[in-house]
Amino acid sequence: MDEAEMGWSLALGKFGETTVRLHWSFLLFLFWIGVMAFLREGAGAAIGGIVFLTLLFFCVVLHEFGHILAARHFGVKTPEVLLLPIGGVSRLERFPEEPRQELVIALAGPVVSLAIGLGLLLLFGFPAFSPDAAEGGIAQVLGQLGWINLFLAVFNLLPAFPMDGGRVLRALLAARLGYARGTRIAAGAGQIAAAVFGFLGLLSGNVILIFIALFVFLAAGGEAGLAQMRNATLGLTAADVMITDFESLRVEEPVSAAADALIRTSQREFPVIDSAGLLQGVLARDDIIKALHQNPAMPAREAMQADVPVVSARHSADALVRLLQQGAPMVVVADPAGRPVGFVTWENMLEHVMIQNARAKTQAVSEGNIRRTSV
Repeated sequence: MDEAEMGWSLALGKFGETTVRLHWSFLLFLFWIGVMAFLREGAGAAIGGIVFLTLLFFCVVLHEFGHILAARHFGVKTPEVLLLPIGGVSRLERFPEEPRQELVIALAGPVVSLAIGLGLLLLFGFPAFSPDAAEGGIAQVLGQLGWINLFLAVFNLLPAFPMDGGRVLRALLAARLGYARGTRIAAGAGQIAAAVFGFLGLLSGNVILIFIALFVFLAAGGEAGLAQMRNATLGLTAADVMITDFESLRVEEPVSAAADALIRTSQREFPVIDSAGLLQGVLARDDIIKALHQNPAMPAREAMQADVPVVSARHSADALVRLLQQGAPMVVVADPAGRPVGFVTWENMLEHVMIQNARAKTQAVSEGNIRRTSV
């Protein structure tokens, strides 16, 4: 969950260590459901549809908290859950350490949905499933909710990212093939599933299915990219991946000077230091442009972001990926006194991954040539 998604979401509340957020598209989806039902059958159907969908997404929250509680059992915190029109996304603070842990965490959500579905059906007598789930009395509506929870449990177990079944598949593959290769296979399965969903959506004219296909395709690709980055940074430290040739800005310097540095250098982010050289914050390109519109003479201290992650040179490079994923514009690497000695951004992390991949391919070709020559 990145900073852009955070900006387009509404915090509903905090439960323990986890903030539940509602994406704007969910509100738009509720509005669309209500309008369609109103045009088709009137105000009563519109209210019923919105209430039913709200109950369904309450079940989705419980599904996500199944993952959260399982992750917490292994010492993995979950700072946030984002509710989208097609389900929930939990952001884990770190990757589970072992494939077995990811297996348990991935299965916990479908188990919750299964329990909710069976519980509702046992209570309300297994009513026949109806596409008009929001119609009928309370018992009928809750019975339909039970059927849909069973469907969600099964759907989420499809062996493709970003569904829980994709994480189960990765956990099983990672135990034998390694994390990176297991992720590539599970992500590939997710993109194949997305292509099938998209094709079926186009054939049937189902806009929601096409939307699901797009989300699944992008999420699977994103998961594969993160796994590739994690694999490329395993065993490395911040000192191995940080930018060391950079300019800093003084807190009293105007943003016009920062704009000049933006043009003069290839940097997009600048550490801001005080007279003693100690880090005070970070001034990113967007901050500079915004401040220029307001007042070019504004000092850097008033335009900078003060809350920026700071780590030591020995900090795990894998952990830097998680900090950047949480929305930090950069991670500053500082010496014990607090003076910046380097920094890490998404851009140079991606460059590191590309270089590592190129070197790995070159090495694989060389080893193949050696084997053929020896034969």
